[in-house]
Amino acid sequence: MSQTPEFIPLSNLSVRAVAGAGGRHAALIEEAFKVLIETPGGGVSLAGDPRGKACAKRAINILAERADAGREVEVPDVRAAIGQARVGDSKATPAAGRRGGVAPRTAAQARYLDSMATHPLVFGLGPAGTGKTFLAVAHGAGMLMRGEVDRLVVTRPAVEAGERLGFLPGDLTEKVDPYMAPIWEALTDILGADQMRRRRDRGEIEVAPIAFMRGRTLSHCFVICDEAQNATRLQMKMVLTRLGEGSRMAVTGDPSQVDLLRTTDSGLAHAVGLLDGVEGVAVARFTAGDVVRHPLVERIVRAYEAEKPQEGR
Repeated sequence: MSQTPEFIPLSNLSVRAVAGAGGRHAALIEEAFKVLIETPGGGVSLAGDPRGKACAKRAINILAERADAGREVEVPDVRAAIGQARVGDSKATPAAGRRGGVAPRTAAQARYLDSMATHPLVFGLGPAGTGKTFLAVAHGAGMLMRGEVDRLVVTRPAVEAGERLGFLPGDLTEKVDPYMAPIWEALTDILGADQMRRRRDRGEIEVAPIAFMRGRTLSHCFVICDEAQNATRLQMKMVLTRLGEGSRMAVTGDPSQVDLLRTTDSGLAHAVGLLDGVEGVAVARFTAGDVVRHPLVERIVRAYEAEKPQEGR
């Protein structure tokens, strides 16, 4: 390591955020970039090779900016800062939310938001807990609040009901709400219950199963097709071709969690294989390292991923 440490002046709040409880945050940065971090007062001191120090400094500045803005700094934020320091500054625009910007917490999430801002069609693929749906809903809600689209339309396959929703009691909302609960929860978290309800009543927010998308043209909308691994190939083609003038679409799902009777019927992997590389289409892939739920979820995902090569024995 270099014998000439670099001192980065920071506020006391930022120093505490960079260090973390018990030095946990600083340890993650030290491990990532092979540097030594000390907090002599009034800032942090960095020792290491020039490249390591430069990357660590970028990560520290990202965390300091977050802390000085009054936002909490937790372990997922440190990991995201490390990822952003490695790949360079993210161009992602934080999606809007009732508590301020919904910012990416990993580098993959930052690239995902970048893609949704720059491509008409984005596929978000990866395991549970990586923020695929939440960030898509936040991005779409932000576009709706800024007047960039007229409606936010969210659809997903109601696999448990076999799409035969006419046999269920109640009106359309009562029929589909049990299958759309995760979407309503995300919308409530982002917009707040009152605004979500008002926009829903005005028809600015629509949540419906894929079966109700047939024959429609969705213009000036942000469309989210969630749990797309459970859409058949025909359903996926139908949804993708609903895009009308001034619309964008995010398709989210986990190709490894298909609930259809025949996994080969899934339209998600098929669509990605056909469209990856097509102009206007982006594919964002998440891994277990992007899980931002309880730390145990990441370990569970990794355990299941490690078992895959053994399947079929």
